Amino acid sequence: MTISVFIGTSVDGFIARPNGDLDFLPPGGGEPHGYDEFMASVDALVIGRKTFETVLTFASWPYGHKRVVVLSSRPLDLSAARGGIVEQMAGPPAEIVSNLASRGVHHLYVDGGITIQQFLRAGLIQRLIITRVPVLIGDGIPLFGTLPRDILLRHVATQHYPSGLVKTEYHVVV
Repeated sequence: MTISVFIGTSVDGFIARPNGDLDFLPPGGGEPHGYDEFMASVDALVIGRKTFETVLTFASWPYGHKRVVVLSSRPLDLSAARGGIVEQMAGPPAEIVSNLASRGVHHLYVDGGITIQQFLRAGLIQRLIITRVPVLIGDGIPLFGTLPRDILLRHVATQHYPSGLVKTEYHVVV
């Protein structure tokens, strides 16, 4: 299974403000920068409870008919995801991946700060696609937290866009 991250950050590395607000991101994700093509390649998503709660505030469900797994050990009201195919799981990342692989998932998209950090620490992420938004917000939720060891990355490509977005893809070196 391929496990990927596709995420936007401020230039100073934050994925959200301290209160979880995403107001610094371009409306609608900004100009096309590969997200739709990436989503077309994904079988399922894994997000954390906080990301799920943030997504529920959006005007419409952003993941279409993709299977979305919300990680939480607390009960959640999944019916709030109007139009979404959503289920809840709990457990270590390797267990989640094994469960999804046994159900035919070949390309998994991991999203949300804590969830991304947990999957990175577990050595499960192979591909990172990070789009930097041309803004410094000074404080917020960081994309990367502490790590038990260095994680070596191989640069694949960098693209820049007229709005100032800069998308960089890395593969994790095993």
